[in-house]
Amino acid sequence: LGDQCCHRCTKKVYPTDKVGPLKDGTFFHNGCFKCYICGTRLALKTYCNNRNNIDDKEVYCSNHVPVASPHDLPLEKRHANGSANGHNGHDKEFRSDAGLSDMRIAHALKATKVAKPYPKITHAGAHYVVDFDDQTRLELIHREHEDLMYDEFSHQREEENKEFEKETKEEWEKALADFARKFERGQARREQKDDLIRQLTITREKKLETLHSRRKDRERYLTQELVDRQAKEMLELFKQKRNEVEVAEDVPAYPPSPPPPEPPHCSKREIYTSTEVFEAVDQIAVHTAQSDITSFTKLVRLLTYEARNDVEKARAIYRWITIKNLNLMNFDDRIEKDTPMGLLRGIKYGTESYHVLFKRLCAYAGLHCVVIRGFSKSAGYQPGLAFEDNRFRNTWNAVYLDGSWRFVQCNWGARHLVNAKDSSSYDTKADGNLRYEYDDHYFMTDPEEFIYEFFPEDPAWQLLQRPLTLRQFERVPFVRSLFFKYGLHFTNPALESVCYTDRSGAASIAIEIPPEAADNLIFHYNLKFYDDDDTTMEGLSLKRFVMQAVKDRVVSFRVHSPCTRPLLLDIFANSVSSGHYLTGQPIKFKSVCKFKIVCESLGVIMIPLPECASGEWGPAKATRLFGLYPITHPEAIINAGRHVEIRFRMSKPLSEFVASLHRNRTDDRSLQHCCIAAIRGDTVIIQIDFPDEGQYGLDIYTRQNEATINGKQLLTHCCKYLIHARNC
Repeated sequence: LGDQCCHRCTKKVYPTDKVGPLKDGTFFHNGCFKCYICGTRLALKTYCNNRNNIDDKEVYCSNHVPVASPHDLPLEKRHANGSANGHNGHDKEFRSDAGLSDMRIAHALKATKVAKPYPKITHAGAHYVVDFDDQTRLELIHREHEDLMYDEFSHQREEENKEFEKETKEEWEKALADFARKFERGQARREQKDDLIRQLTITREKKLETLHSRRKDRERYLTQELVDRQAKEMLELFKQKRNEVEVAEDVPAYPPSPPPPEPPHCSKREIYTSTEVFEAVDQIAVHTAQSDITSFTKLVRLLTYEARNDVEKARAIYRWITIKNLNLMNFDDRIEKDTPMGLLRGIKYGTESYHVLFKRLCAYAGLHCVVIRGFSKSAGYQPGLAFEDNRFRNTWNAVYLDGSWRFVQCNWGARHLVNAKDSSSYDTKADGNLRYEYDDHYFMTDPEEFIYEFFPEDPAWQLLQRPLTLRQFERVPFVRSLFFKYGLHFTNPALESVCYTDRSGAASIAIEIPPEAADNLIFHYNLKFYDDDDTTMEGLSLKRFVMQAVKDRVVSFRVHSPCTRPLLLDIFANSVSSGHYLTGQPIKFKSVCKFKIVCESLGVIMIPLPECASGEWGPAKATRLFGLYPITHPEAIINAGRHVEIRFRMSKPLSEFVASLHRNRTDDRSLQHCCIAAIRGDTVIIQIDFPDEGQYGLDIYTRQNEATINGKQLLTHCCKYLIHARNC
């Protein structure tokens, strides 16, 4: 007996607490006989050994046991082959397994890392703070309470529906009886009966909608109340277990109770700047989202078994929810409580939101999380609107990570299907014919950025040193996550969501572009009337009243209001390479910010810009995307006589240039002979002779030798100028 020690904890094993000997001669304590990866309690009939490495004497559950691919050599032979070929056997193994998508193989790779250059994990029975059985036992108690709650919901729904139908029947019978009496007295006509039935139907539908709305609010409140209570109990279990475990001195202890809301001690960018740091965690979330799991304990352990800290735990939960796309899940009419779909029945019944589910899962991972209520600038919101009712109510989360409270908005960061041709630079993961696209901005969002879109009821949960009032929140510019993704800033820190024009009817918005995005970021805009979707006035596109230009990494939009009706300016952006732009393929722009333009009085008649190609004015685009550097005219606006010569220097070969002149109320064909474009060495020369003085627009197109579509040579717009020609 003296030689019989537990393989897991290396302590002596006594007969009353002994499992073994196993097939490989090892012994375990009953409490240590758990899956090496997830800590699931095992039995002699359910444990598995590593089939990929006979030297590994650990035990695993069926989900995490390393399994060799049918095409792989045994591990020893792979090592031998690797050495024979002069390569490291471990590297060869990683390369051969890199493309495997099977969840069990992926888990096997993670598990077998301990036999390679990584130190073996030190377990205290299992590498989770809370014992699997203890957590499962508490979850079962919680599920019983939840079952009672849903049974009560079902009973209340039946009673309310019966009462509603009874009241509706009585109302209809009374109304129809009154109509019959009036009809008999000649006080009503037969055709009026249809109108009465129509009115009764409308009234019924409105009452039913009100009933459902109140019921939904009540059930959501009770569900969140239950989850809050259960999360507190789960975290209390973690608190007890953490007190029992000795924590290393160099590892800061996770707080036993949720700290008060305070601004974070550092920005998100100081924690991570690229989602690549979460590659392993994200991949596990992708696989887990495709698996059928019947308990929250198992789900969270599968998600977090590779997590090294609380940030990665929250990340795994966030990615699982955003990948799962719970709003689009199909549920059977009858859901068994102990099935994978039963686990998410709150989503099915509409009683549990993304944010309540996120809090629930965080509790199972031992993380403090709160659900915050407030307002958001969500779908349907436009700059300038006041938050006077419940139209824009919303909820989101704050979770305590890395020593600070951090914002998480699972719903806005959720997955959606994207076209395979979409070249969006959002972080994506391919899976068959689907591409999972999510918005990383809404994970651990900095308070200074979050306040642009979300306003909590409790000012403390703004997590700002100087909280905003609701009126200030209404006035901050209406921006979207891409604004921060591209690192944009408004040059005027006092800029508001509603811009008032000056006496000339003009208003300007200027956005600074960061150096790293200056070469590839392009902008676009749309201008329409604020109170409808009309984009024209007297047959003229409203876009022709906006001057967009880029200079010194600042893109500016100067709007010249043609009337006193409020306008809505929507600014778009996308990051593209010059090579992609030259292909002539359409570029998809996404909104980064919106503004309401208000002109209170207009004493002048605004002249629309010449009808040139859409987009920015000036040579900046030509420089960024085509390597054309202006020699003579670096500004978007040119003041000239009846003749002007524009020169560029080419930094890369372009084979042809075409210039096109435009003028209001003038046929473009009559101006074709006014422009000549030529290439001399590395210099592009465009000569223009204006037939009359006035305002002109100049479009310049170019192409590369290989640029063709369907065998035809392709010209791409590279820049445009606004020219004022005068008689000298």
